[in-house]
Amino acid sequence: MPAPSLLRRTAVLLLAGGLLTLVTACGDDTGATATTEPEAPAWTEPAAYTYTLTSGGGERSLIGTFRVTVHDGEVTDATGLDDGARRVVRRLPGQVPTLGDLLRELGQARRDHADTAEAEYAADGHPVRISLDRDADAVDDEAEYVISAYEPGPAAG
Repeated sequence: MPAPSLLRRTAVLLLAGGLLTLVTACGDDTGATATTEPEAPAWTEPAAYTYTLTSGGGERSLIGTFRVTVHDGEVTDATGLDDGARRVVRRLPGQVPTLGDLLRELGQARRDHADTAEAEYAADGHPVRISLDRDADAVDDEAEYVISAYEPGPAAG
């Protein structure tokens, strides 16, 4: 019989693969073509925007789907769109990231030589998917961020 840690890792990988397949099937409703690149294309985080974040993987506290509003580099509103996300917003509202925060996390993972630090970008350069796994031999350190419904908005008044 396989060791419990092997069973747990297998279950986590199967679940992550299933979620990835499900999210991929949903697609990105921005109409932009996503590209995978080792470095981010030229993109400047706008002063104001909204986006939907689906976050999962590992035992991270940020699991769920969120609708996020950002002004001047700060999350000004985060709405949980499922039970897990609503718990995060209620208990840890400061944990919901801006796109800039997610790109900084990606950059840090690359500087730390993470086993996986990949991103896909829309035609305008904003990220649409970020996959992180700092140590392939560790269980539950993975993160998968899917960005959809991105809408740049006017600067805060």
